[in-house]
Amino acid sequence: MEELPTRALKRGARLAALPVTFAGRQVVGWGRRVGGRPADLVAAELQARTAEQLFSTLGELKGGAMKAGQWLSAMEAALPEQLAGPYGQALTRLQEAAPAMPMRTVHQVLSEQLGPRWRERFREFDDRPAAAASIGQVHRAVWRDGRVVAVKVQYPGAGDALASDLRQLDRLVPIVRVAAPGIDPRALFSELRARVMAEVDYRQEAEAQAAFASALRDDPDFVVPAVVEVTDRVLVSEWVDGTPLSQVARAGERVDRDRAGLLLTRFLLSSPTRVGRLHGDPHPGNFRLHADGRLVVVDYGSTLPMATGWPPRVAGLLLAGRDRDARRLMDVAIAAGLVVNDAVTPQGLLELIDPMLEPLRIEAFTFTRDWMRSLTTRMSDPRSAAARSQRRLHMPARHLLVQRVAVGTAGVLCLLGATVPVRREAAVWLPQLNA
Repeated sequence: MEELPTRALKRGARLAALPVTFAGRQVVGWGRRVGGRPADLVAAELQARTAEQLFSTLGELKGGAMKAGQWLSAMEAALPEQLAGPYGQALTRLQEAAPAMPMRTVHQVLSEQLGPRWRERFREFDDRPAAAASIGQVHRAVWRDGRVVAVKVQYPGAGDALASDLRQLDRLVPIVRVAAPGIDPRALFSELRARVMAEVDYRQEAEAQAAFASALRDDPDFVVPAVVEVTDRVLVSEWVDGTPLSQVARAGERVDRDRAGLLLTRFLLSSPTRVGRLHGDPHPGNFRLHADGRLVVVDYGSTLPMATGWPPRVAGLLLAGRDRDARRLMDVAIAAGLVVNDAVTPQGLLELIDPMLEPLRIEAFTFTRDWMRSLTTRMSDPRSAAARSQRRLHMPARHLLVQRVAVGTAGVLCLLGATVPVRREAAVWLPQLNA
């Protein structure tokens, strides 16, 4: 069975091929402009094809390249379905096909990390993995004090593979500049390196998980598994049962889907204030609905420190957009560094975000796939005002994680088809919205 790929030369060649293909595509685009085709249309086609190749290649690779693709998927909602589809399918296949480690490898890691008599720490240990991902896999066990625990074991070489991939990312700078002109790719990849390598650092993950567990201990809405033991490559947490949100979405009753949606929204909005951190990976597999109605939250490898809570400008943007005050919205966007050199008009910026803020304008909003598709459709025509504004926005790298969390959370809510009082919840944790 193939181990986690660490062959930097072969993996780097896949990434290196992207700029070469991009250069050829630029020549073709120049030829079409000479032939009389409108420059805007040619540029839009170039951007679309480049994005398609970028997403497809990153989705097919593993390790750091796949993580880069996951981060760039924050833009997926702004892409036409024909572009987002192949990337999403490739990433889904990759995640579902993540191979389990051989048992001898699992035992070797446990022996190295917990000592040669590691089995004495457990009353029971199930050799069958309960879950597998790109960096590690989880086993169910019973700790020596009788607690049922989840044992996350990191793949050997995961850190080296990620570091190797991340060193190759600078090759993609010219590609990302075309696929997403509003993003500074060098700043993005610098932020990405820090965040992805943090996911390999189980001690840092344990620290973040403990912060959430401490802040939300005995909470009526949320369950955060307590950290039991941590080493460089093994993280042991209390096991908490629950129904994955993907299953709730498929077969749950309306009351359960609405409950899950409410708690997911509350978790996103409240954690910067209550914990001083934002959970950075709103994937359905990281959330479960407990039998008692609480939301179980797992996997704290990706979190964003927000020691002072939500920045005041977030509420300012939401308030101006909710009230359709284009001039005030532009002022806040400029102050936040989202608009540079008058690249976007106030009305163009408002048209871009207006439908996204509909959940803040009514008592309870029902999230549907049709709503998400309608947002995507508005971005599909490169000649539309919304699409032009999207391409011209300046997106600082740090803001991209927040955007990814917001888009990912909205995607889960649409999967659930949940009806959520977003306006009320947002006003609790961003009181400026009460104006």
